[in-house]
Amino acid sequence: MLVLAMRSIRQRPGRFLATLLSAFLGAAIIMTFHSMHDTAGQPGVDSVSAGTLGTAAGVVGGYGTLLVFFAVASTLTVNVRQRAAELELLRCSGATPAQLKRMVVGEAAVVALVGAGLAILPAMLGGRLLLEVFQDSGQVARSVEHSFGTIALTSGIGITLLAAAGAAFLALRRAGRGHQRRGRARVFLPYAALVAGALAVCSTFAFSATDSALMAPPAYGSILLSVGCALMAPRLLRGVLDRLTPGGASGWLAVRNLRQRSGQLAGILMSLILFTAVSTATLTMQAVESEAVEASGLVKSVDAKNLETLNFTVVGIIVVFVCVMLVNSLYAATTYRGREFGQQRLAGATPGQVLGVVGAEGLVLTVTGVLFGTLAALAGIVPFTVVRGDEVLPGQMAGVWAAVASIGAAATLGTGLATARRVLRTPAVRAVASTA
Repeated sequence: MLVLAMRSIRQRPGRFLATLLSAFLGAAIIMTFHSMHDTAGQPGVDSVSAGTLGTAAGVVGGYGTLLVFFAVASTLTVNVRQRAAELELLRCSGATPAQLKRMVVGEAAVVALVGAGLAILPAMLGGRLLLEVFQDSGQVARSVEHSFGTIALTSGIGITLLAAAGAAFLALRRAGRGHQRRGRARVFLPYAALVAGALAVCSTFAFSATDSALMAPPAYGSILLSVGCALMAPRLLRGVLDRLTPGGASGWLAVRNLRQRSGQLAGILMSLILFTAVSTATLTMQAVESEAVEASGLVKSVDAKNLETLNFTVVGIIVVFVCVMLVNSLYAATTYRGREFGQQRLAGATPGQVLGVVGAEGLVLTVTGVLFGTLAALAGIVPFTVVRGDEVLPGQMAGVWAAVASIGAAATLGTGLATARRVLRTPAVRAVASTA
């Protein structure tokens, strides 16, 4: 099966580009930050510098691990779904389910290893730049030199490989279950995340305005609430669609398509919800905290600087990964609809009308994702602002939210429309015949 996996990659490398890009970015981020462990472990590094480097590696490395898994899982799920006919043909030809699993997992592992290998040099350069950032802000001594060693290499390659293999295995299981009834865990987890998030947010009022840990409960609460909403993405999308009154043929067709494909679009909606909630909540609360410290005339401590750096870094990583996940998922999903677009054009639809449907679908997805992400963010921002500054909504939120919503809309609408325009270049008859 490994030979068959290698042959499949050589014959159609384009289908694995999205997974390769996700693995490359994930490995680069993981190795960049885990090289801080190697740097902190060098002889002669003072305790303050070592603590800063260790915190950055642990926190951002943990976020990076989760994001690698979700990014690779989203691309592999689309890949496996689009190859359903090919996998069924192999099964009918005598391949057992275990052999098919080994083939798909083997493909994912090979692609992940290639991506991790390509990420080594960028990670080395990124580690040096990251260390300079810490040194420029006074968090790490100038005498500390960057080290890229065993911890960075083993963690980057190992985590990326395990994430790819695990994501491939889960994608196959999901495809094999089809429309079977969901397990109890998948029903329970969203509500558990929502309850835990609500409790974390409410615990904010137990802290004082000057408590160094004040930002933690609302931040984690927003994350948990966004995770709960993200896990309920198909149901949330169907609920929004049930309340829409589409206008015109394009709007009606867009709502119909979204309702039929709500399960397949869950990954895109999950990305938008998490991106909006985490970015808006983190950046707004950090802006409020920085303004409060500046107004008090106090100098930020090393711990406060570490927290600020980590907040901006985590948000930056999330922005990169969410954009990659959105672009990969939307590109793959839209490319796969070539036959559908061809049939619509043969039935009399113009390319402009097809693009109108795709644009309407992207608009509904964007509004839904931003809406529930904003609600999750507000659940953390409001308690934090009330305790920290005695106001309900901070003025800093408007600019942050506008920037976050713009990025999400640009990634969703831009990728969908650009990919659809590319697919529409194929003549309708050829598109229907080549994918029939």
